[in-house]
Amino acid sequence: MATKKYVYAFSEGKAEMKGLLGGKGANLAEMTNIGLPVPPGFTISTEACKEFYNAGRKFPEGLEQEIEAKVAWLEQTLNKKFNDLSGPLLVSVRSGAVVSMPGMMDTVLNLGLNDQTVTALADSSGNARWAYDCYRRFIQMFGNVVLDLEHHKFEAVLEDQKHKRNVEFDNQLTSEDWQEVIEKYKYIVRKETGSDFPQDPKEQLYKAIYAVFDSWENDRAIVYRKVHRISDDLGTAVNVQAMVFGNMGDDCGTGVAFTRNPSTGEKLLYGEYLTNAQGEDVVAGIRTPQPIAKLAEEMPDVYQQFAQTCTLLENHYKDMQDIEFTIERNKLWMLQTRNGKRTAQAAIRIAVEMVSEGVLTKETAINRVDPNQLNQLLHRRIDPTAKLEVVAKGLPASPGSASGEVCFDADLAEKLHEQGHKVILVGTETTPDDIHGMVAAQGILTSRGGMTSHAAVVARGMGKPCVCGCEAIRIDHENKQFMVGKIKVKDGDIVSIDGSTGEVILGEVPMIEPELSNEFQLLLQWADELRTMGVRANADTPEDAAKAREFGAEGIGLTRTEHMFMALDRLPIVQEMILANDIEERAEALAKLLPMQEEDFYGILKAMDGLPVCIRLLDPPLHEFLPNAEELAVEINTLKLTNGDPAKLSYNEELMRKVRSLSEFNPMLGHRGCRLGVTWPEVYAMQARAIFQATARLVQEGYKIETEVEIPLVIEVKELAYLRQLVIDIADQVKQETGVDFHYTVGTMIEIPRACLLADEIATEAEFFSFGTNDLTQTTLGFSRDDAEGKFMQPYIEKKILAENPFIVLDRKGVGKLMQWTVDNARRVKPDLLIGICGEHGGEPSSVEFCHMIGLNYVSCSPYRVPIARLAAAQAAVNNKDQSK
Repeated sequence: MATKKYVYAFSEGKAEMKGLLGGKGANLAEMTNIGLPVPPGFTISTEACKEFYNAGRKFPEGLEQEIEAKVAWLEQTLNKKFNDLSGPLLVSVRSGAVVSMPGMMDTVLNLGLNDQTVTALADSSGNARWAYDCYRRFIQMFGNVVLDLEHHKFEAVLEDQKHKRNVEFDNQLTSEDWQEVIEKYKYIVRKETGSDFPQDPKEQLYKAIYAVFDSWENDRAIVYRKVHRISDDLGTAVNVQAMVFGNMGDDCGTGVAFTRNPSTGEKLLYGEYLTNAQGEDVVAGIRTPQPIAKLAEEMPDVYQQFAQTCTLLENHYKDMQDIEFTIERNKLWMLQTRNGKRTAQAAIRIAVEMVSEGVLTKETAINRVDPNQLNQLLHRRIDPTAKLEVVAKGLPASPGSASGEVCFDADLAEKLHEQGHKVILVGTETTPDDIHGMVAAQGILTSRGGMTSHAAVVARGMGKPCVCGCEAIRIDHENKQFMVGKIKVKDGDIVSIDGSTGEVILGEVPMIEPELSNEFQLLLQWADELRTMGVRANADTPEDAAKAREFGAEGIGLTRTEHMFMALDRLPIVQEMILANDIEERAEALAKLLPMQEEDFYGILKAMDGLPVCIRLLDPPLHEFLPNAEELAVEINTLKLTNGDPAKLSYNEELMRKVRSLSEFNPMLGHRGCRLGVTWPEVYAMQARAIFQATARLVQEGYKIETEVEIPLVIEVKELAYLRQLVIDIADQVKQETGVDFHYTVGTMIEIPRACLLADEIATEAEFFSFGTNDLTQTTLGFSRDDAEGKFMQPYIEKKILAENPFIVLDRKGVGKLMQWTVDNARRVKPDLLIGICGEHGGEPSSVEFCHMIGLNYVSCSPYRVPIARLAAAQAAVNNKDQSK
């Protein structure tokens, strides 16, 4: 049996091996093979990582021997050896997941240095300051990443040394300073671990590889994967690469650049670099870097070569690239390329422009934009006419605007968010350990760091506004405040940030609705050409309907009439209807509600002129319209104790009797939906009359009205037959009374497993089906949504019992199987039966794809998710051509 191969030299890989070599490893291989200047190295595969976890965090058999062989090959290639005092081999050890996870896992640089080789490096290079700087960086990174020592312990030593020497930046310290720092670092290691810092490079290497594998399961990586819906099963590769140095002097440097602007999409080389620095200096925000354009002045030949390389890489990958590079003694080295993270605005512009440039097809361009990212463009921004108290300005690192309470701690930000507070996370810079606080925050503000710092990259990926490098603010963590001149902003004070301009503003600011760019409109136009499934919106008011239409909805997939009953001017009448002692009293209340309902439906149907509107008849339990029993009991007791108004007391006691009589152990499975229509048909009759009277008026006025009347919660064809006939009878009466002929259909919402199983029978009485997947998920899984999400859903996801929250992402294996059964069996009876979905899954991309795959006619979602559904439906059509029905 052949031995499994775990380790690949860069020259042995290619871009298509991303699943095995990780994104970084595959791209290093590809760059090597197209002749770019890449420091040599090798990649330990994701398979090795998976085996590592399968074996209980142990290296798989044969891995160490493969690593030994590749180290020997690297030593021979470079004519350098580990521990060689004449020319020591130094390497970096970096993670490289299949899906890019910037800053979430661990890296170790300068591995191979020890007390002897650092002296040899200082002598051979003639640059002792650089050599000892490299060693102190290695100890600090190894101590943090591999030995799990807290980063701040090392930082405190460094800050003390700079304070002692009265300097601001690391590169102002001398070799003697670094030697002092190194001894203190080694003391920290000895004190915290009980052992000396390891001096054997092979021991260093194996421990670093172990740490990178182990970092796949660190807290920040887990949170990042959860936020970005990345599978936990992919594992990470490990890249071991010969070091090149950007911190040997002023003819050296390091940087990060994008082939286009990742915030706006503008076709312009965009990035930052630092002279005399190593890579982590740029992304960690320790020093504020220079824009990449300035490199053309400082090192024109290097800049020209770099610009040409960027063009080559973008043309090769046919996508915007995020590139890391190092300059060593005026020689350019390419350390990484990957498809760059970008804002939604940039993603759309880049995709559209690459089509016009002839680089991409429309189908490929559609797939370049993440539908979930569109949320960034569908939210409010600062009103340009507002008077703002701008107190500082930083770098506009991620577009959008936000207001919230100032918060200096990621843990606290998460807690405040859970309590319903909106916060702005403020810090000197962010680190990967702050990921949970960044998720919770409305926006991020940092005093250091550039456009490619951790805060900027992660915020852009999340679609959160971010202002970085705002050096005008001085943060005082001890007193939980920041100062701009004499202005003090304390923990809990309200500030606003504008991630498009970099402005920091005191107080909350007025916002305005979003506007869709021409590129956005064009992309959605292409999506509409490519998709085969319709997109409707859920809307309960004319305003919602108009907004849905503005965003491209092709109709209303759900109008919830119960929301109309909750208005303050109607609730007393609804309660009067519920409290009625007989049908005559109920009819009096319904007569009052009829004109109100008619105006509701008139407004919505008019707003959707020419497009279908699906109106669901009353669905929720009646007790929802009555006062809370506990509050009512308190009020009754108060009236008794204070000898209050006898009439009021009598009314409340009668109300309490009714509340108790309507009380149910499980109201969501109780007297609601069509069950209410069967027991109180006069309620559904009133609603049907209101719908058809509004329809008749609009037809008389020249509007084209397509009304769909939906019966909710059916479990049996006889229920639907009974209530459908009731609706038909009312429609006939209205036609006769008004002399107006109009078209309508009657269908049902499929939200109970029994309805799915009897779909062929129910279809005989239905002109359309609409899946109510919120309730279908509850009844299929036996989960009460509110209880599950509040009590046990998170442990189910953390323990990987469920991959996703089934109320957010459709449960294909369970709920999806019932939906598939429903579609197949209903269409055996009625091949052209209109079938859609109106649950919240209708705006979630994975769920939209599944709806396409099983042959639904449309999805319906909230108005602001309509563009997301349009794009997701197009992607589903492009990516599942063979599976569509």
